[in-house]
Amino acid sequence: MLKKLHNIVEKLRPHFEEGGKLHAFHSVFDGFETFLFTPKTTAKRIGSQIHDGSDSKRTMIMVILALVPAMLFGMFNVGYQHFLATGALADGMNMLMFWKSFAFGALAVLPYIVVSYGVGLGIEFTVAQWKKEEIQEGFLVSGFIIPLIVPINTPLWMVAIATAFAVIFAKEVFGGTGYNIFNVALIARAFLFFAYPTHMTGDKCFVRTEGTWGWDNGQAVVDSFSGATPLSEVATGVAPTADFWTMMNGLIPGSVGETCVWAILLGAVLLITTGVASWKTMLSIFVGGALTAWLFNEFGADTVAANYPWYMHLVSGGFAFGAVFMATDPVTSARTECGKWIYGALIGFMAVLIRVLNPGYPEGMMLAILLMNAFAPLIDWCVVQVNIKKRMKRAKI
Repeated sequence: MLKKLHNIVEKLRPHFEEGGKLHAFHSVFDGFETFLFTPKTTAKRIGSQIHDGSDSKRTMIMVILALVPAMLFGMFNVGYQHFLATGALADGMNMLMFWKSFAFGALAVLPYIVVSYGVGLGIEFTVAQWKKEEIQEGFLVSGFIIPLIVPINTPLWMVAIATAFAVIFAKEVFGGTGYNIFNVALIARAFLFFAYPTHMTGDKCFVRTEGTWGWDNGQAVVDSFSGATPLSEVATGVAPTADFWTMMNGLIPGSVGETCVWAILLGAVLLITTGVASWKTMLSIFVGGALTAWLFNEFGADTVAANYPWYMHLVSGGFAFGAVFMATDPVTSARTECGKWIYGALIGFMAVLIRVLNPGYPEGMMLAILLMNAFAPLIDWCVVQVNIKKRMKRAKI
């Protein structure tokens, strides 16, 4: 099957090469071909080179595979929260309701994935053609993450605008994949957060109480249901109703892919075992966040936010998702081994600090990662300078 597909691609190649009728779409053809098959081009045989079939597209695909468990659970949870809100789960969960919940959530989430990829890849394809360059594959991951970090009731046109803003102003103006300073997916979320705050916070944006594509429209919400997330409850001075294990299991309101910590940890195991992401960055974020929250528990003011248990911070909101999938972005994070520890610890520290001291930003992980994205090059520079000075001292001795 693959051989037949490869033969078809080879027959189409002349039409997209220089002088061919479809040469204007060479970048699109090249992107499609290298997505399916290992690139034919290799480095010139000058000096010592390592030739490998793995490229950034395949690395990105590994990240997407790691994101799949969080996405699948997120789809189920969207439907689960909907049927919980409308009272359809009053008699409990059974196999029929399980598949209804998943199907409802899938219909709700898939349009966000289509819009994210459609807008983002459309811009990248256009830029690649304009520059006469290869299509840059970095958006394969960003386009998958954006639908997972926004509330399910965010209008699709807002997601389209935020995606376009992030791709153009946080990536392409810096030179494209590998040159962006800030995480593209987080810039999209930050744009939505500051441009349309009412659609990103509150009790109504995280639960699809209305129907999806005409399915289950007009259902009344039960009186006892609340769509508030645990962090929004803490920010308003109310003790959260969900306990630690409920948050670990993820059956709570929240952004699509951020609620189930088990699914996120499953993705973390895949990223670490394949060497795609740094375990040092992940671990230091959790340690930094736990230590900061513990200090607030012991010495902070007598408020719900300051007394929120340190271990609850680690499973609340987007803390785990951000630590595993966004803070570890190899382009925008620290690259030196020592710098990864510092970078991660500061993200954990800043996330909890923002949560506790600024109730206007109950989800501090987004701002913490973006802030440390800006300081990651400085952290690496300082680490390198320290190493140079140590070596210079040893050389003098």
